[in-house]
Amino acid sequence: MSGKRIVLTGISGYIAKHIALRLLNAGHSVTGSVRSPARMDEVRAALAPHLTDPAALERLRFATLDLTADDGWTTALKGAEVLVHTASPFPISQPRDPEKLIRPAVNGSLRALAAARATGVKRVVLTSSVVAIATGTDPGRPYTEDDWTDVTSKAASAYARSKTLAERAAWDIVREQAPHLALTTINPAFVLGPPLDRHYGASVGVVKRMLSGKDPMVPRIGFAVVDVRDVAEMHLRAVERPDTTGRRYIAADRALWFAQMAAALKDAFPDRKIATRTAPDLLMRALGLFDPAIRSILPQLGRLDAVSNARARQEMGMTFLPAEQSLVDTARYLVDQGLAD
Repeated sequence: MSGKRIVLTGISGYIAKHIALRLLNAGHSVTGSVRSPARMDEVRAALAPHLTDPAALERLRFATLDLTADDGWTTALKGAEVLVHTASPFPISQPRDPEKLIRPAVNGSLRALAAARATGVKRVVLTSSVVAIATGTDPGRPYTEDDWTDVTSKAASAYARSKTLAERAAWDIVREQAPHLALTTINPAFVLGPPLDRHYGASVGVVKRMLSGKDPMVPRIGFAVVDVRDVAEMHLRAVERPDTTGRRYIAADRALWFAQMAAALKDAFPDRKIATRTAPDLLMRALGLFDPAIRSILPQLGRLDAVSNARARQEMGMTFLPAEQSLVDTARYLVDQGLAD
């Protein structure tokens, strides 16, 4: 199979670096977008040790693009066959003004798809999120790709609203303006797994916080977990398989309470001071008055939203790394790199 010419937005991100690695190792050519040219060497250095063929770096190019500006998008996408759009703001705590997240996420998707349409790109793979599926309603069963987050719900954070509205905007464009664009979305759960370098996302930061012993107890919340390596593999399969067109795919293994995560970490690192007791909800609400990171999770207290990965398993042939393994692999990376204290 001859490699495809792919534009990958947000290539300096934790997930996107793993996607770039899979694409390059599969023989594709990648143009990665960065907001600042200063990040280019960082990306090269992160990918180089993991490439099956060191010469694959010759198939890596860069473009400087911004989600909030039109400059450079059509130039970057000219001649590309596939757009993989991962770039989207991801906060550790929710902003006071939700529009600071929602506007760049939605407008970034619109800008990227408009450029794809204008330059003759045929294939688009969009990185969405489980938060565009599983927030604000309770179907009494595992959530599936047929579910959509209710953006009017109090349980929907600014981030959940941004991802939901950005994904809906993408599907609307394809349906109403660009039916020739073959769109697939990947909707990852809480993404863990070892980063390719010391620049990692907010989800890995949660594991770092648990390892640090900063908190005496853990909140009564949980998430469906997926390994970043599986998320990257799903993007690769979406790029290479036309039969995934028009489909959403949940990327998840299974849901874990924070207490279960803490217990798995304590088993793996018995000498570390890791809190395993669950904090009363009332205490969490009080702490949230002073800690923005805690305040941002308060709508999720008491929730463990299960999601179904049946479509990814059946249609993509995915097998997912166990959530506990992904968690421990993440922690081991942080400990080995001296980042866990």
